[in-house]
Amino acid sequence: MSASGLLYGGDEIGALVFDPGHHSLRVGYAQDDTPKADIPSVVGVGPADPVMNSDLETKADNNIGSTNKYYVDTTHINVARPNMEIQSYMKDGMIENWDLFEKVIDYVYAKVVQSDSMYHPVLFSESAWNVRNNRERLTELMLEKYNVPAFFLVKNAVLAAFANGRATALVVDSGATHTSAVPVHEGYVLSQAVVKSPLGGDYLSLQCRHYLESQNIDLTPTYGIASKDVIKERDTARFTPKELPEKLTASWQQYMLKGLLQDFQMSAVQVLETPYDERTAAQIPAVHYEFPNGYHQDFGPERFKLAESLFDHNMLGAGQLASASVGMCDADVRLSLYGSVVVTGGNSLLPGFAERLNRDLQHRAPSNTRLKMISANGSVERRFGAWIGGSILGSIGTFQQMWISSQEYEESGKSQVERKCP
Repeated sequence: MSASGLLYGGDEIGALVFDPGHHSLRVGYAQDDTPKADIPSVVGVGPADPVMNSDLETKADNNIGSTNKYYVDTTHINVARPNMEIQSYMKDGMIENWDLFEKVIDYVYAKVVQSDSMYHPVLFSESAWNVRNNRERLTELMLEKYNVPAFFLVKNAVLAAFANGRATALVVDSGATHTSAVPVHEGYVLSQAVVKSPLGGDYLSLQCRHYLESQNIDLTPTYGIASKDVIKERDTARFTPKELPEKLTASWQQYMLKGLLQDFQMSAVQVLETPYDERTAAQIPAVHYEFPNGYHQDFGPERFKLAESLFDHNMLGAGQLASASVGMCDADVRLSLYGSVVVTGGNSLLPGFAERLNRDLQHRAPSNTRLKMISANGSVERRFGAWIGGSILGSIGTFQQMWISSQEYEESGKSQVERKCP
C-alpha cells in the first residue's frame, strides 16, 4: 500500500457510513455511536413549480426537458402537495432506481454532511444477496460521480455481527419488507445458506390495517385533522377535517397511512412468548391506544394475534428461517452459529420478538446445542445494527488498508469491488 493510502488512517479519517434499507437510509460518520441522519427510503416526485423554487428542496434537473421536482427527507415528504407521487428507490433489498438514489445522496452531502464528497472515504452496507452488477454500479457512482477518495462495500449481516462483538453469528434481520437469516463465519457470509421471507414490518402494517378496518376504526392520519374533541373510550370520534389541497396522490396518502399503522404496531402490537393461545393472551393487561382523530380504546388479545403471523407460518416464520439457515451450513459451524444468534432490524423491536425467536429455536435446535441469543436492549442498537457495525469497522486501524482507493480504481476499474469486498 502506498504512503498516500495511509492518509485514511488515524482519528481524522472522517469516513462516512451509509446503510441503505427499505424503511430508511442511515448515514453518519464512522466512530459515532448513532447515525447523523435517518432518511426515509422514498422520494417525493412532483411537478416543478416555477414560483416555489426554494433552496430547501432538490431542484429539477439541469436539463431543460425535465419538469420534475424531488422532495427528500421527512420534512419535505410529509407536506401535503398536489400531484406529488411517493416512489421508493429500493427493491428486494437492493438499489433499483438509481436516479432517485442519486437525489438522496446529493441531499446527504448538501444538507446532512454539509461537506464535499471528495473529502470522505465511504463505507456502504449491502444485502447478502446483492448482485455483481449492482455492486459495480455503486462503486462506479461513488468513485466517479462523487469522487470519493476511497470506497468499500460490506454485507449488512457481517456489520450487524460486528456491532454485537461477533465475527461468527447467525444474523436474524427483520426489517420493513422482509426477514432474513444470514450465517456469518469469521466475517464472511455463507451465501449458500441465506434464507429470507417477505414477512416484515410492512406485512405487519397490512395485517394491522385489515384488522382496524374490520373494526370500523377511522384511520384518518394526522395531516387530515384540524382539531379534535376529547371523548370517552370507544365513543365515535368528533374531529374537524383539515382543508387539504386537491389532487393528493394515492401513493402519498398510502405512505402517510403507513406512518400511522407503524405507530400503532410499535405501541400496541406484541409477540407472545409461546404460540398464540387466547386464554394466555387474555391474562396479559390490555394496551390503550389513541388514534390521531381522538378515538381511543383498549386492545387485548388481538394485539398478540396480529404479530403471530411473523412466527406461526410453517415455512416463513422467523424460527423456521433461522433453523433452516443453520441446517444448510456445514456441520462443524452449526454449534458456533447457534451459540451466537444476533437479532437486528427495526421490526425486531416488537416487544417479545427476541424471546419468541429464542423459544422457537430451542424447540428446533438439536438437544446438545448451547443456544445464545444476542439482542441489544437499546432500540438504537437494534434498529441501526448494521450502521453501528460499519461505524466500528470504518474506524479500526487494521481496516484502513482494505479500502478501494480512487487510485486503485483508476488503475483497474470497477471489477476491484469483486476482488476486494467479499
